Amino acid sequence: MIRILVVDDHSVVRRGLEQLLDSHPGMTVVGSAADGEQAISLAADLLPDVILMDLSMPVLDGVQATKRITEATPDVHVVVLTSFADQRRILDALAAGAAGYILKDADPDELVAAVQAAATGGSPLHPKAARVLLDARREEKSGRQLSAREEEVLRLVVEGLPNKRIARRLGITERTVKAHLTRIFQQLGVADRTQAALWARANLPDADPA
Repeated sequence: MIRILVVDDHSVVRRGLEQLLDSHPGMTVVGSAADGEQAISLAADLLPDVILMDLSMPVLDGVQATKRITEATPDVHVVVLTSFADQRRILDALAAGAAGYILKDADPDELVAAVQAAATGGSPLHPKAARVLLDARREEKSGRQLSAREEEVLRLVVEGLPNKRIARRLGITERTVKAHLTRIFQQLGVADRTQAALWARANLPDADPA
């Protein structure tokens, strides 16, 4: 039996969801909450399998509630159920730990399927949310484009050359090498030469001297 907590600040929506889910074999609604703070309290007390979480609510919004619930009870799967499909809300909710993101215009069968998927460790996503996530990943990847010179510097880092030898090899100053490395670290989201070299071996063709 999948135990569900419904969180929405509109009582009509809560009741509709309760009726829909309780009528489905293998599901039971164990509680409902009208705001994020109530959701956190009930999640700790009831330990549901799945929480259907609205985003826009008084007292505490759904993103913050999701974050606190998933940190405190990682076995509870939160599925956002909202009318918002903008990129920022979707990414914030998923970053907070939501297992899925469903829009309120979904068919009842889609909602039931999303609850079942989340309960078994799946990540149900409305097509609009999935598209936003894919686009964000593409943007992140494209943001990691290195210039030709930065790639040259990085390849020499992989070879184990210090800044002075890299400068000599490329005919540039050591200060310029340091500037390139600073930007490389920022672009790749790494903290040091070792991490940068590991990234290069995994992502740049023929970057592994071995």
